[in-house]
Amino acid sequence: MQIDLLYFDGCPSWQDGLENLKAALEAERLQADIRLLNVADDVQSAHLKFLGSPSFCVEGVDLYPEEREAYSLSCRIYITPQGAKGAPTVEMLRKK
Repeated sequence: MQIDLLYFDGCPSWQDGLENLKAALEAERLQADIRLLNVADDVQSAHLKFLGSPSFCVEGVDLYPEEREAYSLSCRIYITPQGAKGAPTVEMLRKK
């Protein structure tokens, strides 16, 4: 299984997202090839239909899809049981 984690360098949450992803995979006893994709600019954001950092795509499909008309380098917000956070929780990722 291929999982792409899309992020940009200024995002304060992508590393937490990566750690949560690894913990979710371990808890589920799944193996995956995690590919880190650093989105460089708004042009690449539009090309990739980047929904914000961090984003998680399995086999090219975003785990948390949403409709957008414009794409840019931005931080993504996830609604967790503990409120709005910069990355999904381990449990949220396990359910996907």
